[in-house]
Amino acid sequence: MEPLRKKLAEGVYLTYVPAEKFKTSVLSAQLITPLEVESAAAGALLPAVLRRGTTRLRDMRSIAAALDRLYGASVAYTVRKKGENQCLGFVASFLDERYVPAGERLLEPMADLVGELLLDPLTHNGRFLTDYVESEKDNLIDAIESILNDKRDYADARLLQEMCRGERYGIDRLGTVEGVERLTNQTLYPFYQELLGAARVELFYCGSAESGRVEGALDRALAALPRERVIEPAAAERVGAPESVREITETMDITQSKLALGYRAASEDAPALLLANLIFGGYSNSKLFLNVREKLSLCYYASSSYHRSKGIFTVSSGIEAGNYDIARREIDAQLRAVQNGDFAPWELEGARSCMLSSLRAREDSAGRLEEYYLGQAATGIWEDTDELIAQLEAVTPERVAAAAQTIRLDTVYFLTGKEGTAHEVE
Repeated sequence: MEPLRKKLAEGVYLTYVPAEKFKTSVLSAQLITPLEVESAAAGALLPAVLRRGTTRLRDMRSIAAALDRLYGASVAYTVRKKGENQCLGFVASFLDERYVPAGERLLEPMADLVGELLLDPLTHNGRFLTDYVESEKDNLIDAIESILNDKRDYADARLLQEMCRGERYGIDRLGTVEGVERLTNQTLYPFYQELLGAARVELFYCGSAESGRVEGALDRALAALPRERVIEPAAAERVGAPESVREITETMDITQSKLALGYRAASEDAPALLLANLIFGGYSNSKLFLNVREKLSLCYYASSSYHRSKGIFTVSSGIEAGNYDIARREIDAQLRAVQNGDFAPWELEGARSCMLSSLRAREDSAGRLEEYYLGQAATGIWEDTDELIAQLEAVTPERVAAAAQTIRLDTVYFLTGKEGTAHEVE
């Protein structure tokens, strides 16, 4: 599947992926805008409100009926964080036309519906409907607060907030409860109008229709899209680790403590860092899993992640509060082992095999392809899958160790119970 990327208008790009292996086609329209504290909540709320109704299809029941007529198609609104940008819009999935009886066309009506949702929302007196805005505000607040109920997700989010304080990467894609509460239909609609004129628009199609048809359908569906002063996606800011490690402890009424660690890597050798992360804690045969969790039983769970656009590594773990010191020492010891090249050939080859399998599996899902190409457009990291596979296959143990040696601890976040800890709240 050779993708074709084309500029359709000022700040509007289409990624076209021809495919006849899928029974469903995917069509996506995304607005990409730099994350800002002041606007993150509005960006998260907007697509949910737009999905409630259009001038022609005035409520969700009417939209559902229209989708049923298109052989059970679906349109979901999305709010995603890619690098230091918020990506919001719609992803549609519909039966590929090779399986539609009598040669009926679905691409054009699906493109029209996505265009309606984006450009022709139901309004009253030049504003969104108050009922729709208030209802979706409640849903968004519930989604934000639900993160608090999952203490693992909460600790991981708090780590990035503290580690990237003052950086866009520290802003949550959903904003804050306070930010949502301040929104009204009087403030949301002007934000919507400004966003339509200024945001980068990324379109994606994967299916069997010819590229000319896809371009024509989207040109017509988005003909009313205003293009004013287009703001390009924010480039990820690379920041070095501070001289002194930041340590934050918070207490809650919990029984299982959460220890999250954030690191900064200075190396530009991304393929080597991808493999270093897997060896360290990125999958089930990693050092953190086999040693800290299984062998030493210091953690209920322990894993690492590599945030490539920012050069950040994070560790997520659940521990007994009394094991804090020894757990930190052992996590540090496993990282030092990777930095010293103290890993067996099977560890590197296992990590490499896991990474290559994941990359190849991406080609088997139109949804994963949409996510991948959106991430490239938002972060500016353009990379062909085959090219990355070749780069990973060439990585040596020495390169993994050299890249890992640039990893420095930045922030430690510890979430623990209200009793039984000597760590002070900061």
